[in-house]
Amino acid sequence: QVQLVESGGGSVQAGGSLTLSCAASRYTISRNCMGWFRQAPGKEREGIAFIIRYGTTDYAVSTGYADSVKGRFTISQDGAKNTLYLQMNSLKPEDTAIYYCAAKAGRYSGSCQNAEYNYWGQGTQVTVSS
Repeated sequence: QVQLVESGGGSVQAGGSLTLSCAASRYTISRNCMGWFRQAPGKEREGIAFIIRYGTTDYAVSTGYADSVKGRFTISQDGAKNTLYLQMNSLKPEDTAIYYCAAKAGRYSGSCQNAEYNYWGQGTQVTVSS
């Protein structure tokens, strides 16, 4: 069965950076929509970054971001390692949440932001202190 395993979470001060990784098994990351979501205590889950490959290299991708992270977070993938990444810069206390990676089963012709995701990782905690 498909497994997504996140890593890289931790505690950091405001203004700092973290890189999250999501290693996939029994799933080829370059074929379909993938995304990063987060859920803060008492809040609904929020989709923050999405990616899909349209070419033959890791650079031929289309990405999308929530307004709350645009310009600060970068989603990327490494096909050879079958791993999804989320580079997070200029972190703010409001970025504190559990971060999840997710993958869609099968092709999707619409925007990855609107896709229904079938596979989820277990989550990794990110805590940003002021």
